[in-house]
Amino acid sequence: MTGPSGAGAVPEDWIINKKKEKDMHMKRTMTLLAAAVLTAHAAHAQYVTYNHDSPKQNQITVMETGTGAFTPEIYYTLLHNKYKKTAAAKNKLSFRTLAGVNLYNQTDEAEAIDSALVKRAAVEALNVADRQGDLAWLAEGDKVNGQMERFRRNIDRILLCGGTPDERERWEEYYQVYQCAINATKDAYMPNAQRKKEYLRISEDVARQNGTLVLYLARKQNATVTEGLLNAEEAQPIDKGSILRDAVERWNESRFAVRGSQTGGGSGGSDGEETVNRN
Repeated sequence: MTGPSGAGAVPEDWIINKKKEKDMHMKRTMTLLAAAVLTAHAAHAQYVTYNHDSPKQNQITVMETGTGAFTPEIYYTLLHNKYKKTAAAKNKLSFRTLAGVNLYNQTDEAEAIDSALVKRAAVEALNVADRQGDLAWLAEGDKVNGQMERFRRNIDRILLCGGTPDERERWEEYYQVYQCAINATKDAYMPNAQRKKEYLRISEDVARQNGTLVLYLARKQNATVTEGLLNAEEAQPIDKGSILRDAVERWNESRFAVRGSQTGGGSGGSDGEETVNRN
């Protein structure tokens, strides 16, 4: 490669740069040409070309209104003869007119339905207002909660009274059933009068089950106490010496009482000693 100071020599870098500039100029030219073509096409697409098609207009007129004639007639006669014969009679205007007459005849019925729906909407608005607020729970909630709390306390006493975990689990399921019933009643779409009845029924059911549970706990408690007493009696040792001493003391007391009665009612020459007749 000849250096830049050589006479008549062209630097290689300069040639490469010129080639790159020429390529970039060509790309910009092609881009501008493409943009011009697209702009011209878009401008041309904005124009509307109107080409009147008389046969299509006649066919649409016959279909919509039933007037006019198909053209060219020979075409419809040879290829669409059946359609040609019935198209005018089955035009859409006749069906639209018949539908309009029928709708007009239903005006009174539609107004009656509208009036009924308006009245029903007013009634339903009152129902919604009554069923949105749970006023029954404000009146009966304390009673229901009280029954549920007592039921819960008695369930917690099952193991303390000698019950088994399975028995406690069974009563716990009863508690969950009633809790689910309370939640379902709160979320239900029902009037407050009916909701109050449901709360009272739940309270009565909980009280009845709680009474059954109390009887069960009493039986378990009594059985535990009785078993404890029996075990205590069996474990207590028998003191035979104490029993013997008590018996001897009772015998001596009886003997002294008998001797005293004999001394007071006997002869004067007796020295008060007990004698035995050996004859």
